[in-house]
Amino acid sequence: MNSDEKHITNSYQAFASVYDELMCDVPYDAWTERIDRDIKRYGISKTKTECTRDLESEEALLESERNLVMDLGCGTGIVTRKLHDMGYDVFGIDSSPEMLTRAFDSDEDRGIMYLNQDMRELDLYSTIGSAICICDSLNYLVADEDLDEAFSGISKFLYPGGVFIFDCNTSYKYRESIGESTIAEAGEDVSFIWENYYDEEENVNEYDLTLFIKREDGLYERAEETHFQRGIEISDIERLSEEHGFETVCILDSDTEEKVNDKTERIYAVLRKKS
Repeated sequence: MNSDEKHITNSYQAFASVYDELMCDVPYDAWTERIDRDIKRYGISKTKTECTRDLESEEALLESERNLVMDLGCGTGIVTRKLHDMGYDVFGIDSSPEMLTRAFDSDEDRGIMYLNQDMRELDLYSTIGSAICICDSLNYLVADEDLDEAFSGISKFLYPGGVFIFDCNTSYKYRESIGESTIAEAGEDVSFIWENYYDEEENVNEYDLTLFIKREDGLYERAEETHFQRGIEISDIERLSEEHGFETVCILDSDTEEKVNDKTERIYAVLRKKS
């Protein structure tokens, strides 16, 4: 079994039930505000309050597709819901049924649509105006052909002039910041042990996650998952952009929003579908 197959079968099962709790320090608000800013600055999608066309017109039907936003690798739907609350017509896609169950449970009557699909095999019902993929989701595509399939599908369904906004971890982060390390944290309702390994030759990061989740009877249930990710560099993004019909709008250090350097840990990119 190769690493990608392990990811498909073992990732985000038990982790899904405690994901939001363990990721509570992630700056989702800042990320979503940046996405909103760059859709408005570079893209073609508008929020519902910005749309004024007669819904019966042919142009309005095309506009509805241009305004559709896809949150790819949406997980439990935190950013999906935030974009919806900003007024975007947004839907989420994730390969983990367990993560999508959490997204549905947190929807609170918003009526957001969630699809259980692999990002390498997108099958949408229409074109879209914007695509986003954040919080390292692309790093799970450990083979070059996997990245190619994902970018091909996004390009296929993205309306000309639409933007693809994403972030990704670099090899530097896996090699220097995480590397060969073990992280353990004890909480009242969930504790975890994160054992990390980075294969520099293959550029594949493996982390073995052991979770201890508190049950209703007060006892703790143990669960184990293994995740595989790869580092993605500017050269990868530039190649994918060129080969799949995009133009590169910006590639920045996600933390500083300045030029990427040799110590950048996370890249933030905006690509635009060529007309």
